[in-house]
Amino acid sequence: MFRVNVLSHAGRACAGTRELLYHSSSSVEVERKTVNRKLIRTTLADVKAKSRDVHPHREKPSNSGGGPSRSSGGDSAQAAQARAAAAAAAAAAQAVQVRKRTPPATETHAELFYYKKQIDAHTLMVIVLRDGEEIEGTIEWYDKSALKVNRKSAPNLLLLKHNIKYMYKAEERESK
Repeated sequence: MFRVNVLSHAGRACAGTRELLYHSSSSVEVERKTVNRKLIRTTLADVKAKSRDVHPHREKPSNSGGGPSRSSGGDSAQAAQARAAAAAAAAAAQAVQVRKRTPPATETHAELFYYKKQIDAHTLMVIVLRDGEEIEGTIEWYDKSALKVNRKSAPNLLLLKHNIKYMYKAEERESK
């Protein structure tokens, strides 16, 4: 397990140094590295993820003096182990918060595009109803639940979509 903190010598955030704590069952090693902060660029996704993260609460000092407390050598190793364990738990919680992909759109509007294309081209269509009846004409307009079909030798019809089995271009029927 490890924890990464950016700390200055006084224990406050600093852009120049990075403190790495490596936790094992037997010892705690501390390594300091200086980092050129100009080379590190964050993305918008990183900034948003950082703002959503829940930061673990810091432990309050145990002394009543109100100032920062320094504990003995035995307590600091235990405190470092506790901090490392808390950081590992936070890292595990962050790993669980994987962004879910957005599902694909349920409506592609392909049907509406097809109607619009046939209306603009005044294409002669054959519409087959559920009962097997075939109606030939051009689509004048469409709605969410209906089509208006203009016919040359017969009256115009308003067909409800739930009664339509399928439709095709009249020129495809003649070519068969």
